[in-house]
Amino acid sequence: MIERIWSGRSAIYVLLLPLSLLYGLISHLLRLSYVWGWRKAWRAPVPVVVVGNLTAGGNGKTPVVIWLVQSLQRRGLRVGVVSRGYGGRAAHYPLVLDANTRTAEAGDEPVLIYQRTGAAVAVSPKRREAVEALLADGAIDIIVTDDGLQHYALARDFEIVVVDGERRFGNGWWLPAGPMRERAGRLKTVSAVINNGGVPYPDELAMQLVPGPAINLLSGAERDAVTLENVIAMAGIGHPPRFFNTLRQLGVSPLKEVAFADHQNYSAATLSALIEPGQTLLMTEKDAVKARSFACPDWWYLPVDAVLPEAEPLLARIQTLSES
Repeated sequence: MIERIWSGRSAIYVLLLPLSLLYGLISHLLRLSYVWGWRKAWRAPVPVVVVGNLTAGGNGKTPVVIWLVQSLQRRGLRVGVVSRGYGGRAAHYPLVLDANTRTAEAGDEPVLIYQRTGAAVAVSPKRREAVEALLADGAIDIIVTDDGLQHYALARDFEIVVVDGERRFGNGWWLPAGPMRERAGRLKTVSAVINNGGVPYPDELAMQLVPGPAINLLSGAERDAVTLENVIAMAGIGHPPRFFNTLRQLGVSPLKEVAFADHQNYSAATLSALIEPGQTLLMTEKDAVKARSFACPDWWYLPVDAVLPEAEPLLARIQTLSES
């Protein structure tokens, strides 16, 4: 239902417009309070790059963060990552991740970023505290924030917005009548726009999410996803249809597709109940980081990597920040 409302295919959004106008007014005034100096943003002693979006969920932001961190690491930079830690609740903040940090504490995306990149990662509702914790913990050349485009209390040197190339901005309205956190005009003020999976507009960088082989949660064995038998597909991400469409493009025809809410926590009983003997459970990597501790032998996940063929100038601009 929410997809129909946000895409403009349902007139129900009209009933939500008063709330959207209130949301838009508050968010606009909040941004202006920092632009006009009514509130003071904290500036870190190292460059800060924000990777965020204008719409709610499912744009491919986390794969872009992983790509960016790995790309900067290959250029010799020591990268730290900070996040709000949605879906997790730590006993204390800021929380600096280590190999034993659970998704219940830090959230699924920070744990995934930590496991894929090996970068220093910290989470806190106040991103300044997360940045300070990383700087106190070791030498950092540059900070990448996972989300936080609208977190204006943290000053930033570079803003990257990830846009869903197929859905774009739906009906264009603020939450809850539409998917927008900020209106599309905000793109004129950011440093770069990455178009995920669609035809890029002028001055947008094209990106594709490219799947790798399926990986077994227990053994780490790899197989082409199309060779898995009797697949039950599940996804607890911002836009589950993207994952299911990817499987079909690979030639996988799931017996059933199960969509969960973004950042949803799982139990062994919940996921075990999805499949019967002889069936295979295939999930996203973001789901896998939450399920690995109680995984069964017939559970697999499909990793994806962000591929940006024309991104060298972008990376060079960001590297320059750390050298100034």
